[in-house]
Amino acid sequence: MGTSMKVWVRMVVLLLMAAALAAFQLMLDRGTQADWLASGEIWVYLVITLSATWMAIVHFAEAPNPMFERTLFADRNFVIALFFMVVIGIVMFAVMALMPPMLQNLFGYGVIDTGIVLMPRGVGILISMQLSGVLMRRGIDARAVVACGFLISALSLWQMAHWSLAVDEGHIIISGLLQGLGLGLVFIPLQVSAFATLSPVLRTDGSSLLNLTRSLGASAGISWMTVLLARNIQTTHEELGSHVTAATGNVVDFSTTDQFQALGDIAMSLIDTEVNRQAAMIAYVDDFWLMMWITLAAAPLAFLMRPNKSGAASPIAPSE
Repeated sequence: MGTSMKVWVRMVVLLLMAAALAAFQLMLDRGTQADWLASGEIWVYLVITLSATWMAIVHFAEAPNPMFERTLFADRNFVIALFFMVVIGIVMFAVMALMPPMLQNLFGYGVIDTGIVLMPRGVGILISMQLSGVLMRRGIDARAVVACGFLISALSLWQMAHWSLAVDEGHIIISGLLQGLGLGLVFIPLQVSAFATLSPVLRTDGSSLLNLTRSLGASAGISWMTVLLARNIQTTHEELGSHVTAATGNVVDFSTTDQFQALGDIAMSLIDTEVNRQAAMIAYVDDFWLMMWITLAAAPLAFLMRPNKSGAASPIAPSE
């Protein structure tokens, strides 16, 4: 195959990958509003994603000079690191997407107050990234550091899964700080382990794939958690509302609200608002539980990686 032909093939494969990623992103972004597979629009995105991905995979498997070297996926450390990047994308970015609306809509925080309460999370990442570098230089096994980071993040999510509408700022700050400390311990050792067994000529492609995987994990994680949140709010509201009856209405006698006219409507509206708040809080807690179990399950997988070799590539710091 001539040089010009190779260039054209690579351009076509690049366009296929771009089409697959764009359609996948549109499917995730529009899925909730369009009611997912009940919508023809979502089916179009899904078909484009699967078709373009399949053609790119065929090229990758059969072409003599694929866009990414196949030996990348023969490296156990790198493949496990790709999976971890998906988990990091789900946990880190999904929490970032869920927390601001929760604090503002359920707890009444302003924009500035929300930023201040969430700031310790970033501080924790900065501290633990420095600490992980020190641990690596002292010869601590990177796999143990990664597993410890995931366990700390799982602990923070466990704390968040026990929140209620009465939680105070102190608990929110402590949970955010713990989560930042855990995630910061994961980043550098994970990337060092991913590149430790890779040939230097593969590290550029490996870095691109790691960042791409983290972005895809973030997009999928945010969409997944948002969909679960919306559905859990609906189902929980229905369950809670079924218990608000005349028999349980100790504050309001529902059978006599009509005689109060506007005041009765206001009372029923207040009750419905409180049911909505409780349902939303339960839905957020369910999301935190799920993310906790995902993080907890990922921790022991770190020990499937090979120990680091000397001279590993320098890790690339993540952008949050």
